[in-house]
Amino acid sequence: MRQAGLFGLSDQLKRLSDCGDPLETMGRVVDFEVFRPALEKALAYGDGAKGGRPPYDPVAMFKVLILAAQNTVSDARMEFLIRDRLSWLRFLCFDLGAVTPDENTIRLFREKLTRAGAIDALFAAFDRQLRERGYLPMGGQIVDATLVAAPKQRNTAPEKDAIKEGKSAAEIWPDQPAKAAQKDVDARWTVKFAKARPLPGGRPGIDIAIPSFGYKSSIAICRRYGFIRRGKVTDGARFDGRMLRDVVTNDNTASDVWADTAYRSRSNEAWLKTIGRVSRIHRKKPKGKPMPARTARANAARSAVRARIEHVFARQKNQMGLFIRTIGIVRAEAKITLANLAYNIDRLIFHERRAAMG
Repeated sequence: MRQAGLFGLSDQLKRLSDCGDPLETMGRVVDFEVFRPALEKALAYGDGAKGGRPPYDPVAMFKVLILAAQNTVSDARMEFLIRDRLSWLRFLCFDLGAVTPDENTIRLFREKLTRAGAIDALFAAFDRQLRERGYLPMGGQIVDATLVAAPKQRNTAPEKDAIKEGKSAAEIWPDQPAKAAQKDVDARWTVKFAKARPLPGGRPGIDIAIPSFGYKSSIAICRRYGFIRRGKVTDGARFDGRMLRDVVTNDNTASDVWADTAYRSRSNEAWLKTIGRVSRIHRKKPKGKPMPARTARANAARSAVRARIEHVFARQKNQMGLFIRTIGIVRAEAKITLANLAYNIDRLIFHERRAAMG
C-alpha cells in the first residue's frame, strides 16, 4: 500500500465533508467547551511538575465517551475505531499516526468521572446550553421508564436470598474475590408483560410475560422539543409509579404531565397538585367492568402525546444498542446518563438542521 501524502489526506478529509460527515456536523452544532469546567473539576489533573506523559485533553476524552454511548461499543472496540476511522480522528482532534487513547485509558477516564459524580454535572451543563439557545422546557412533560438489559447472573437459591437481603458481593463470596468482582448484586429480575394482539374473529389474545434482568431507566422529556430533562436509574424491579417524583421537574412552562397507568395513584395525583402540575396520567380500567367510552377516548388522546417518549427508548435501544456491560448500579447510572446525554445531542442536531432548512 502506498503511503498517502499530506495532500492525499487533505483530499480524503474533504471528500468525507462533501459526503456529509455527521461528526463534523456534531462538532459544529455542539459547543463541547461548555463541558471543560466540570471535567477539569472532576479530574483534578496536576500541573505536570512530577513529569510523565501529559494526559489527553479532557474534552477530547469526553467526546470519546459520547461516541461510545452513541454506538454502544466496548472500550477495546473504541480503541480500534479511533485508530481506524479518519472521521473519528478529526472529530476528536487527534493527529493521524499520533498516539491515541487505549482501552485502559478510556476505562480509567470514565471511572474517574463516575467516582467524582461528574456525569450528572455534565448532563446539566448541556441542559444549560440548550436553555441558552432557546430550547426551554415547554409544552408539559412526558414520563416513562424502560428496562435496560445487563448480563444475566447465574446464582444458587441461597445466593439469591443473600442478594435480596442487600448483602454485598464480598459478603456473599468472601473466599472468591475474583467471582465476587464479576457479580452484579444491584441489578434485578423483573417481568414485563407484552399485550397480545386480538386473534381472528375478535377473540382476545394471550398476554406474554417476558422475564428481564438489568436496570430501569426512568426519564421525563419536554413535549415541545423532546429533550430528556431529567432521568433516574434504579434496579429493574423498581415499580414505575414510585419514580414519578424523581423525574418530574417544576420548571416546564406548561403544567401538564403525561404518563401511563402505572403512575396513577392517589399519592401521585395529590403530589402533582401540590407542585402545581396537572395530571394527564392514563386512567385505569374499573375492576370487573368495561372501560367507559369517555375514559377510553381520553386515554387514546393521551396516548397520542405519550407515544413520543417511546421514540426516545427506540432510539437508545435499537439504534444506539443500549446495554449494560458494567458491574453495579453506580456504573450503570453513568452509562445510562451518558446515553441520555448522547440522545439529547442527536436531538439538538435534529432541531438545528430542521431550523436551517426552514
